[in-house]
Amino acid sequence: MTDDEVTAFIEENPKFQLATINRDGTPHLVTMFSGLVEGKIAFWTYRKSRKAHNLARDPRVTCLIEAGTDYFELRGLMLYGTVRTLTEPNDVRYVGSQVVRRMMGLTDDDAIAAVVDQTVAKRHAYIVEPTGVASWDHRKLT
Repeated sequence: MTDDEVTAFIEENPKFQLATINRDGTPHLVTMFSGLVEGKIAFWTYRKSRKAHNLARDPRVTCLIEAGTDYFELRGLMLYGTVRTLTEPNDVRYVGSQVVRRMMGLTDDDAIAAVVDQTVAKRHAYIVEPTGVASWDHRKLT
């Protein structure tokens, strides 16, 4: 994929697989919903979650986004990077709002705030700073 295609693919797909590194070196893999902040994948999670503990210890991540069911429709990208951790409530609220907007399809700011404000005090937010990208688009094979 070209850089523009990668950006469009991230924008079109709010769900991704997030891999962090457990204490014993094994991968911890979860499905997450993302927001977009500064054109980058952003997400939030509960501070007590396994992934939050993993990221506090080692900020390296791999993000996988994929689409398609038939072999010749498959496309995706694997983004390698490190996370920037946001702990200030207003920053966490902003990222949470971006995630909720994409995850729930909400457009009303008051409705988004009502969802975000329920858990913002228990969360941290993260922005993925890319260090590398691998992508594929099997539609281009035919």
